[in-house]
Amino acid sequence: MTAQPVPEPRIPAGEPAAPARAPGYKWVALSNTTIATFMATVNGSIILISLPAIFNGINIDPLTSFQYLLWILMGYGIVTATLLLSFGRLSDMYGRVRLYNIGFSIFTAGSILLFLTPDTGDAGAIELIVFRLIQAVGAAFIFSNSAAILTDAFPPDERGKALGLNQVAALSGQFVGLIIGGILAVFHWRYVFLISVPFGVVGTIWAFLKLKEPAYQKRTQKIDVWGNLSFIGGLTFFLVGITYALLPYGSASMGWGNPWVIAALFCGILLLVAFPIIETRVKDPMFRLDLFKIRNFAFGNAAGFLSALARGGVMIILIILLQGVWLPLHGYSFESTPFWAGVYMLPLTIGFVVMGPLSGIISDKYGARWISTLGMVLVGFSFLILAVLPYSFDYLPFALALLIMGLGNGMFSSPNAAAIMNSVPPEERGVTSGMMSTLVNSGFVLSMGMFFTIIVVGLTGAFPPMLSAALSAANATPLIPAMSAIPPTGALFAAFLGYNPVQMILTGLSPALLGTIAPATLATITGVVWFPTTLAQAFMPSLALSFYIGAAISFIAALLCAMRGDKYVEEIDGTGRDDDSSAGPQEVEGEKVK
Repeated sequence: MTAQPVPEPRIPAGEPAAPARAPGYKWVALSNTTIATFMATVNGSIILISLPAIFNGINIDPLTSFQYLLWILMGYGIVTATLLLSFGRLSDMYGRVRLYNIGFSIFTAGSILLFLTPDTGDAGAIELIVFRLIQAVGAAFIFSNSAAILTDAFPPDERGKALGLNQVAALSGQFVGLIIGGILAVFHWRYVFLISVPFGVVGTIWAFLKLKEPAYQKRTQKIDVWGNLSFIGGLTFFLVGITYALLPYGSASMGWGNPWVIAALFCGILLLVAFPIIETRVKDPMFRLDLFKIRNFAFGNAAGFLSALARGGVMIILIILLQGVWLPLHGYSFESTPFWAGVYMLPLTIGFVVMGPLSGIISDKYGARWISTLGMVLVGFSFLILAVLPYSFDYLPFALALLIMGLGNGMFSSPNAAAIMNSVPPEERGVTSGMMSTLVNSGFVLSMGMFFTIIVVGLTGAFPPMLSAALSAANATPLIPAMSAIPPTGALFAAFLGYNPVQMILTGLSPALLGTIAPATLATITGVVWFPTTLAQAFMPSLALSFYIGAAISFIAALLCAMRGDKYVEEIDGTGRDDDSSAGPQEVEGEKVK
């Protein structure tokens, strides 16, 4: 590394100043993209809580419709993950604001279609999935351009604050969606989708009227067809394979041995390996691999992916823990647990909302290196707290762990995003925003697959003998053959959806068999304590293992954050500088893209 004077940012000769730097415009860009990001993430999580009401509304039994359940849960993330990078490159070529506006329109149209879902049964479930995928296409346009639009609109010394507020909207939307979904589902399942329509309509009109393209040199290149096909195809095959691996196959509780799953994973990995090879050989690549020579870009994106991998499945796992175990044991009915699970997870949102903007301001002044490192250390520490809690934990240590996790994610997310976006040339910000979001969304989907696999494998071995032992202890031995029909995945999804599967199993048994069981015993095993206790004893070992793995991944992400280097800003003329206000030569820690 060499010391060099700090150059002043300049606009190339003959190029007008970007309208994004006009007074007041930056706040228009921030408010519009924040609303869009918030609504897109709300719609990503609002389903988690409202699924029981939605499935009841379209007359689908969730315990026998795993494929619909998984696609409604994971299809949104799969589509956004696979399209973000391509949309980011298209935005650099044809205009970020233009494609962002198109995305806002598509997202709003998808929300309207979901609200109007006409059919019920299997047809209704398929319509919901298709309309969710349409909504996800719009969300992909929004996610791939929001960070780039904000980076264009704000000067370097304010980008961390702006991206911090945007990141707060993104993560808080995930948790606010839980509460909104629980409230609206009480009234009618269609309201779950209606909530985003007015925001989408107003936000779309506002974006078309107020957002302006900045003055940067757009790419005059051809679309990289082979690069797009290899990346989108590879990621789609891989994530779809992960999704179907979570479904039972034959007598196995999961589908990792399914030939179609194996073929999908193999094709996905093959195409993803081919992608960088293709990108080094085409004339106009969709993604410049030499951006990975920039330390802040490379280490920041790696840390962002690992952070998403660590926390992506945590929300669902914590909901299962609360809805299926802790809340029933504390007197809540199965029907009310979806709403209260969202309420009891509020400390996670509070921690992020408090620290997200503050960490952005700090990183604007001191850089992202150490605050993002400390953030991921805190996240790892929160995982360790969760790992040692018993299933009948007191709420205070649980809430403290969630608060620490929220604070840590807030300390990491916005500084990391600002460091990545500051490190690349202006004409590469669209694809950089797309790559950053692609890695995060891919990490989320992979995290769900990873944590679900760990838990289902653990339940497969532990749940059947635990269930038999619990039935024997309750003097309900004649019910063991019938109750053994509850598969581990059924028990898991029942907990996730707030159902009591024991009651559902007993309604299908003959009166003669039920007559052999004492009424007091039937009352015990159908109550709110017996099944959660039985599930918890089989569930907690694999849950603890998941938390330990999350902690290890978080600590590795912290190490990558520490290796990112000091503050570095790529200016509009292609020069890199440390954006420090002090005079004199500065040490540059990032490598410039030539």
